[in-house]
Amino acid sequence: MTFKKAVGKIHLWLGLASGLVVFIVALTGCIYTFQKEISERLHPDLYFVPPPDDHEKLPLSFLQHEAQAMLGKDKPINFIVAYNDPVRAWEFSAYKEGPEDALTYFDALEYYKVVRVNPYTGKITGTTDYKYEFFNVVKYLHWSLLLSTKYGQPIVGIGTLIFVILLITGLILWWPKKWNKANFNKSFKIKWKAKFKRLNYDLHNVPGFYSLFFVLLLSLSGMVWAFRWFQSAVYVVSSLSVTPPKEEVFKSGISHEIDAAHAIDVAFTTAASLSPGAKRIGISPAYGPDAAITIYAYKGREIYYDYDELSFDQHSGRLLGRQDWSKKNNGEKIIGMNYDIHVGAALGLPGKIVAFIASFIAASLPVTGFLIWWGRRNKKAIH
Repeated sequence: MTFKKAVGKIHLWLGLASGLVVFIVALTGCIYTFQKEISERLHPDLYFVPPPDDHEKLPLSFLQHEAQAMLGKDKPINFIVAYNDPVRAWEFSAYKEGPEDALTYFDALEYYKVVRVNPYTGKITGTTDYKYEFFNVVKYLHWSLLLSTKYGQPIVGIGTLIFVILLITGLILWWPKKWNKANFNKSFKIKWKAKFKRLNYDLHNVPGFYSLFFVLLLSLSGMVWAFRWFQSAVYVVSSLSVTPPKEEVFKSGISHEIDAAHAIDVAFTTAASLSPGAKRIGISPAYGPDAAITIYAYKGREIYYDYDELSFDQHSGRLLGRQDWSKKNNGEKIIGMNYDIHVGAALGLPGKIVAFIASFIAASLPVTGFLIWWGRRNKKAIH
């Protein structure tokens, strides 16, 4: 058996074994790419508010109280997003995981609700139950095939790893023996007027080649979450160090007098003044007697990397410590950018468009590949 025939066998059987997983993961990634834009277009009154002339916002603690009243005492708010954009509603999230031995996504998530509030009036613009929200379900279909992370992520991770091997073997099979004009046209052009069998073959080979780099990038960034060993390898290569980053833990002082509302307002005001360029600010309230209020000052309107992390005393709002993005090593930065790389947001709208197209092509490859195999087994079945 020649080398290329052996590669062809590997490509075939790995493709058949992983095709369904790759198709589901790629298609859901494609659908999810523009979820933010679609959701905001469909429900503008939920996400946007008319700002008053003075743009004076109410205290964060008051807005939190209004959102908590809507959620109920049994669903404590554990994350808040405040926007510097004057036309955006602020988000108050309550999230709780289900039992560790849960089998499905729906069992593994007890609740996930987000209340959006007009920061100028305190009026609730709406509540979203993200446990059942369409795009969130699509995300977890992409993440773990709607199984709990414990069971679904390894399946997705292994399927993605196999897909990376398929991309490499596919490139070997695509590579022409001779670079003459006929082979050049066959490798780089789709013969749209050809019969179905030839057209399907071209649709597998040509878009697969053009999208190879981007699909590979999406796959590798997905593997960062799926495999701890791969994430460690990315960190070591990026930072040129085997020493893991030092994690600083800041704790609040013990006090019998707790004024949480005052403390979170002070902490938020301080964080906003220390990070004037932040497009949005994420706040994680303190839970526990010595826990700290953690605030993330995101410098991008949509991206999750390039943020400064500030910790505050939950009793007084005093700044305990600060970890700036600029001071992180390259390994920490690459790992921190992984989500934005994976969804294309790291390059803004052009990046998301590329991610959408690459995901669509990735979803088509198992289909066209299966049809090639089926056609060769049943030459008379497809014309």
